Amino acid sequence: MDKLTDFFKMLSDETRVRILVLLYHKKLCVCQMCGIMEETQPKISKHLAKLRDMGFVKDERKEQFIYYYLNLKNKLFEDVLKNIIDNIDEYETLKNDIKRQDGAEEYLPTCKR
Repeated sequence: MDKLTDFFKMLSDETRVRILVLLYHKKLCVCQMCGIMEETQPKISKHLAKLRDMGFVKDERKEQFIYYYLNLKNKLFEDVLKNIIDNIDEYETLKNDIKRQDGAEEYLPTCKR
């Protein structure tokens, strides 16, 4: 039951939902998410840590960057997220994030090295 309540707590925050939708499409580092979402690094990092601690996100180091990606081992999690993606036109903020994600590579120079 704890996993189910954790899942709905995770979805109760707009920033976390935005991160999950972005990561549904591709692996990203913190600076890319900051640029796409127009949010601060501490805010994104805090939510990523929470998502990672809850087991919804994993990370891997690639050179000097840490890339985050979804852990889609939970069927309910995957189905709900897919439903959000399939209805993206209903969520203007998420739709705009996805549009900006196409240029995610341009945000890499802003990362601290």
